[in-house]
This record gives sequence, C-alpha cells and structure tokens, in this order.
Amino acid sequence: MLDLVHDALRLHADPSRVVVRPFHIAWQSNGQAPSRTERLVREVLEMSPGEARRQLQSVLKDFEARHWQTRRVFMSRYDDIARLLSLDDANISDEKRQLIGAYFCHEYSYAAAALMNPSAVPHFDQSGMPDGSLRILMSLRAVGEGHISSVAFREGIITDDNELYLAPEPPFATAVDTHGDETTIPEGPVTVHRHRDSTLSGTVIFPITRAQSNGLEDMRLVQFTHDDGSVEWLGTYTAYNGSQIQSELLRTRDFRSLDLVPMTGSAARNKGMGLFPRKVGGKYMMIGRQDGENLFLIQSDTITHWDEGELLLRPEYPWELVQIGNCGPPIELDEGWLLLTHGVGAMRKYSIGAVLLDKDDPSQVIGRTTRPILAAANEDREGYVPNVVYSCGALRHGDRLFIPYGVADSSVAFAFVSIGSLLGVM
Repeated sequence: MLDLVHDALRLHADPSRVVVRPFHIAWQSNGQAPSRTERLVREVLEMSPGEARRQLQSVLKDFEARHWQTRRVFMSRYDDIARLLSLDDANISDEKRQLIGAYFCHEYSYAAAALMNPSAVPHFDQSGMPDGSLRILMSLRAVGEGHISSVAFREGIITDDNELYLAPEPPFATAVDTHGDETTIPEGPVTVHRHRDSTLSGTVIFPITRAQSNGLEDMRLVQFTHDDGSVEWLGTYTAYNGSQIQSELLRTRDFRSLDLVPMTGSAARNKGMGLFPRKVGGKYMMIGRQDGENLFLIQSDTITHWDEGELLLRPEYPWELVQIGNCGPPIELDEGWLLLTHGVGAMRKYSIGAVLLDKDDPSQVIGRTTRPILAAANEDREGYVPNVVYSCGALRHGDRLFIPYGVADSSVAFAFVSIGSLLGVM
C-alpha cells in the first residue's frame, strides 16, 4: 500500500506579484535605439531641477510602495545607460539620474496567469538545520502577460515528519540581469546576476536571448556532484522563441551569478530533459523524450552536448498510453535510480508514476508502477489546463520523497511518500 501524505499548503498565481525589469530599448527598436536612448536622456537633462524633481516624485508616488529598493534600482539602470552613452555624471543631480533610470525600467506581473511545474533540490546553505530537517530550494514556472514563462524561486524547510515550511516571500521581487552590452540582445551562453541585496525567494529569471524570447519553461533542477567531489546546481529547461524550442542548461555554484547555456546535439531539440546527479560509468547521463512519445536514456562525454539515445520505456498502461515523459532528474537510492514519470491517458489526463533503474546500468528497468501514484483529484482538476498533475523534480529526504507538483497548470501542491512503500508497489 502506498504511504502518501498531501500537504495542505497550495501556491497559486498572483497578479499582485510584480517586479521591476530593465527596459532595454535597443532590444525592441529595429536599429533606432541609440538615437532614441540619447533623446530620452537629453530630454531629462534639459529639464529644470524643479521639473525633474516633480517628475521623479510622480514616479515614486506610483511605484515606490510597490517595489523594493526602487531608488537603487533606478540608479543601477542609470549606471547602465551612462556607460552606454559615456555620460559625464559630474553635473548630473541624483534626482535626474534616478529619473533617467526610471525611463529604462518597467513593471511586470510575472505570475499573473499561472504558477506551476516545480522542482526541488537541497539548498546550498544548510547551516542551523536541526536533525531531521532539510533546507530546500524550489524552482517554479511562472506565467505572466503574453503567456511568457519565467523562472521563480522559493526557499523552505522540510522535516522527517512530513512537514513543509516555506520562507516568506519578500514584498518585492527583483529580476536578474546581464552586465553586458545595452545595445544588442545577448545570444548564445549568457551570464545573469542576482541583485546583491535580494533573496532567492524574491528573484525571477526572465527570457534574455532571442531563443528564450517567448519563455523559459519547466526547469528541472539537480544538485550535481562532479568527479572531483565539487557540487554545482544545474537546471535543464526549455527555451521557446514562439516557433522553436531549444533545451538549455542553467549552471551555478552560488546562485549569485547564473550561466544560461544552450545545449547542442540532436537530442537538445526536445523538451523535458532530466540530468542524472552524477556521472554513471564515466558518462554524463540524461533522460529525454526524443520522439514525443517514449523515454530514452542518453549518454554524453560533454554535459552540454547530447545526441540520440537508446529507447528506455514505452507507454504500457492505460493511464500513459498517449505518451510518457520524466518528472524530473533520477534520484539515487541504494536500490537503484528512482525516476518519476508522467503519463498521458484518455482525455489527455496527466498522472505521475515511477520506475526503478539499475544503479550501474540505468538502461535496465528493475521495476515500474502499474498505476499512478498521483493523479488529478476532483477538487483540483480545474485550471488553466485541466486534468494535469506534473512535477519537474522531487527530492529525497531520509526514507521519504518530497514531491512538489503542478496542478492544472495553475497552482502548486506538495506531497510526501514513503520510498519503501513506493518501491513496494512496483
């Protein structure tokens, strides 16, 4: 019998969660950006001190209470523009600098439409944790205006008594940004930086490159241990530009600077790649769905290049006959690699199951659940996309599995399951 406990907490979309984002005129201006930027700055510099003060006070009246460190954000944006235009700040007042910065920012409601598809990993800071407790870090897919997806984070603590405590969200969120060229949209690998004073629970990663322009979707975080024993947090996700998808990799060791790296190879054209948390047999390994229907095991000598893999699992049971995929990176147990899966059945109803792979040879399937371990219940079937439960990554804590999961592409729920009971139903 499956020992599954649902937590009462539920996270929902919230249009009041807004963030101040840099407004990069050059990225939207079809070659007219320099003159447009110069014109805006010139207009502010030509204002009288009194007019500049009135305009800044009007902006602050509208937005200062809605955002954290608003004046500092404006000053940071001014610094970006000043570098672009080689401004001589000596005779520019702080009020005019802040006002210039305000013209190059905008407000965005990043989770107005949906909040879904979380993944969980151990937090990089475990200081002060009592026995039986683990500090965790979750990524979530937040969907805002224009159905643009971004990556949000939440920190919390889980206990061995099936308890979840989320750290409070700060009243204001901040967006990561590049420290680069203001005049062109970044391409290829890009490094983004978290604001020096913001918490992770108040940080959002928005699309940066052209390949990401319509969204960053379904990050699968994993705490990866390299051969030398060093630890890096990696996250596979889908970059979408409105017509094409591309698998990319987030890389960070401190969650202060984060590299967003496009992956190469024929397998990287697909969604939903889940990375093993260490090498197996000297190879990096990934679970993917290269044909949109079945699960494949992919091996590589390079963590950012992935070619075709070998067929691992086909749909077999009624609740997964349409297609199967992974629900996050494999989790290492003494018994083997535990892989959560999602299956799509009749009426495109999504359910979550599990398989156990051999520890030394993950191409060998040891066990598989014949029935879902999680499915949409009557009270949570409705939402942005009905009849869906979906996770991008569970977390082992002692003898239990912590499973955060999306419900109907609209909210996020949480469950704990005994690993022993889960293995027992395979």
